[in-house]
Amino acid sequence: MRIRGAVLETIGAPAPYADSRPLRVTELDLSDPGDGELLVRIEAAGLCHSDLSVVDGNRVRPVPMLLGHEAAGIIEKVGGTSDLTVGQRVVMTFLPRCGQCSACATDGLAPCLPGSAANAAGTLLSGAVRLGDGVLHHLGVSGFATHAVVDRRSVVPVAHDVPPVVASLLGCAVLTGGGAVLNAGQPKPGQTVAVVGMGGVGMAAMLTALAHDDVRVIAVDRLPDKLVRAHELGAHEVFTPEQAETVRAEVVIEAVGHPAALETAIGLTAPGGKTITVGLPHPDARLSLSPLALVAQGRSLIGSYLGSAVPARDIPRFVDLWRAGRLPVEALVSATVSLDQINAGMDALAAGTAVRQIIDFGHG
Repeated sequence: MRIRGAVLETIGAPAPYADSRPLRVTELDLSDPGDGELLVRIEAAGLCHSDLSVVDGNRVRPVPMLLGHEAAGIIEKVGGTSDLTVGQRVVMTFLPRCGQCSACATDGLAPCLPGSAANAAGTLLSGAVRLGDGVLHHLGVSGFATHAVVDRRSVVPVAHDVPPVVASLLGCAVLTGGGAVLNAGQPKPGQTVAVVGMGGVGMAAMLTALAHDDVRVIAVDRLPDKLVRAHELGAHEVFTPEQAETVRAEVVIEAVGHPAALETAIGLTAPGGKTITVGLPHPDARLSLSPLALVAQGRSLIGSYLGSAVPARDIPRFVDLWRAGRLPVEALVSATVSLDQINAGMDALAAGTAVRQIIDFGHG
């Protein structure tokens, strides 16, 4: 079938992207799903820094590539036999789990080895490529398009009472930020959780921390507008990095992907506390750190990819919190854009002004 999607052909184009237009919205072919795969009509897709990091070259991927890894949609065709059926809504997840490798046995701690290899190569988990014209898949999803073919192990089904926008955000922003709180942070009543970086992932971490009873939550960001929004959504205190120098928290989530932000997060961590980093810095980035501070104060520095989550286990947990009114996922949306506005959306990401921009395919 013919689909319409946003294809990245060259990495490292100069900003502003609204002028250089590194993402070309075009028509291309999409093959039918193979055995164990699904054809999904995309309903909503979020713009994330992990997309921008491919555009600007911080995360080098093979090109041409149809970007987009945070999305939700409706199954239109099933390849072979499956436990899923046509008409179900599914959340895309950007790291498929084979369920058989040694990493999959770590209960979410380590990324799936075959899934990571497929993501790096731009293929589906099986190694297949279903896009035409030599275009590769982005993290097994390629959600910046009208339709996608994905591996069954790249999706989690949700009920139709979960709106498309909420479902899309569950697959990356909420799973990564919220998962870091639930799986790696595990705050206890009476503790303080600090989140450094109020983008989509950081804001999701903050909202998940607020869903805990008797936990004090602090938001840290360099942009005043984001601190205002964090306070509106329930943060007990908000600080710029400079203002936060005397703050201490038992659980600190870093969601920026920059060494300076991680150094700030480590500095906020109380003796005996945990610093959890989910941001993805440039591969050449390096950190200035005192090992003595970790040892002498019994502090932990933890890397958390995809929120240390098992999507099939954790997405239903977030759905339950959303249904109970304790996790206002919709509040993460800062703007709705069209597919044709995607390059300008990347500019907003680069400027740090966006929380989550959503491409809503159901409304043009």
